[in-house]
Amino acid sequence: MNDPRELYRWADDAPTPVEGEAPVLVHALQGSMDAGSAGRLLAEHLTGKLPSTRVLGFDMDTLLDYRSRRPAMTFSDGAWTSYDEPELVLDLIRDDDGAPILLLHGLEPDLQWERFVAAVQTVVEEFGVRLTIGVHGIPMGVPHTRPMTVTAHATRPELIEAYPNYFSAVQVPASAAALLELRLGRRGRDAMGFAANVPHYLAQADYPQAAAELVRQVARAGDLSLPVGDLEAAGAQVRGEIDRQVSESEEVTAVVAALERQFDQFREATGDPGRSVSATPMDELPSADELGAQFEAFLAGKDGDAPGE
Repeated sequence: MNDPRELYRWADDAPTPVEGEAPVLVHALQGSMDAGSAGRLLAEHLTGKLPSTRVLGFDMDTLLDYRSRRPAMTFSDGAWTSYDEPELVLDLIRDDDGAPILLLHGLEPDLQWERFVAAVQTVVEEFGVRLTIGVHGIPMGVPHTRPMTVTAHATRPELIEAYPNYFSAVQVPASAAALLELRLGRRGRDAMGFAANVPHYLAQADYPQAAAELVRQVARAGDLSLPVGDLEAAGAQVRGEIDRQVSESEEVTAVVAALERQFDQFREATGDPGRSVSATPMDELPSADELGAQFEAFLAGKDGDAPGE
């Protein structure tokens, strides 16, 4: 393997590790699965609300397959006028109490995953990172009318002992984020992740409720003080729009009612209080996919005013 440090370049005037500080590293990579854009919204929220300094950027020409994920360019009045340059960057932000957080965000690498993971490990070691947390959203058979839940995972069971595990074993397509957590664990590093359980019929829309829950979970796990009010306000607005659209269709109302019954039955059977736990798996909701597809079609037909736009 070539030197992983060659995959990134330090920013001009990049902050250096501070003796005695042990930051939390949060990563939100785009390209695998992020229902409701939960991870992306979290990254945009934190960099927008908290003091942020660029630490380094990764070499996207080495890590990205441009033909599979072509960046957007703008053509106007006979000329190319802009290029949406892909990025994968590390920023240093500080929470409301001044505690340091390293935020890794941008596009998930297409290539050289092991080398990328090794590169992140060099950052973890150099900055003395005490905990690494991955965030994203996954589509689940849950209704938008019930409390947000998360699926938690970690390199040590003690890190997620407050989060009941309803999945014994499942094989899924890999992601760079999951590989990073696995490799960190095998090196004795504490790493964990939260997947916000997003109503599957809203997975393609921005769902700020999911991002807000991820912020709360990151703050809890990392003992951080993070702002969440703007996401909660945006979530309330989205909830109002969803409720309005639901009320206009008996068919969609039936969709939500069916998912509510399934959710409540599962919660009652497991003693789940509806907080910070995984939701009922999709294979326990045989009719949810069909109903959810109808709901998606309904929302898509509302003159382009889908929630989150």
